[in-house]
Order: sequence, then C-alpha cells, then structure tokens
Amino acid sequence: MADAVIRPVAIKIGADIKERVKRLAEARQRTPHWLMREAICQYVEREEKREAFRQDTLKAWEAYRATGLHATAQEVDGWLASWGTDNELPAPACHK
Repeated sequence: MADAVIRPVAIKIGADIKERVKRLAEARQRTPHWLMREAICQYVEREEKREAFRQDTLKAWEAYRATGLHATAQEVDGWLASWGTDNELPAPACHK
C-alpha cells in the first residue's frame, strides 16, 4: 500500500454481499479483508484514470473551441489503419 500509516475504516454492507465476499475469498484462498481492500484499491485506480481521461477530454475540447484545429475522422481512420503495416503513416496534421 502507498499509505505510510494504515488505519482501519468501517463500512456497512448487506448480509448478502458479506456472504458473497466470504465465499469468493475462500475460493481465492484470501481473507475477506484482503479481497475488500483489493477491490477498493482497484476501483480507486480505475476511477482516477477515468477522471484523468475526462479532464484531458475537456482540455482538448477547450483547445478545439479556442483554435478550431482538428483532424477528420477519415484522416484518423486512415492513420490508424496503417499502424503495424510496412507503410505506416505519420499522425495527421491538425487543420481548420
């Protein structure tokens, strides 16, 4: 874990989820505690990446609105289709 100090946190879950976690932990030969901690860590990492992508998208949209520079879908599709071929194309230039 990245935290230097690990502190306990209480969460409330229904009996059905608690039982499912217990069964899955047994099947994975892990403790329910390990399984829940791992699930939270994976969720936080995934959501941080999703939020970073969202922020990048908003910045790109603002840049487009400010400059009008873009590449068409056809240009990007052609570029992507060339990946891994002997005639790989450079990224398309942005234009108005």
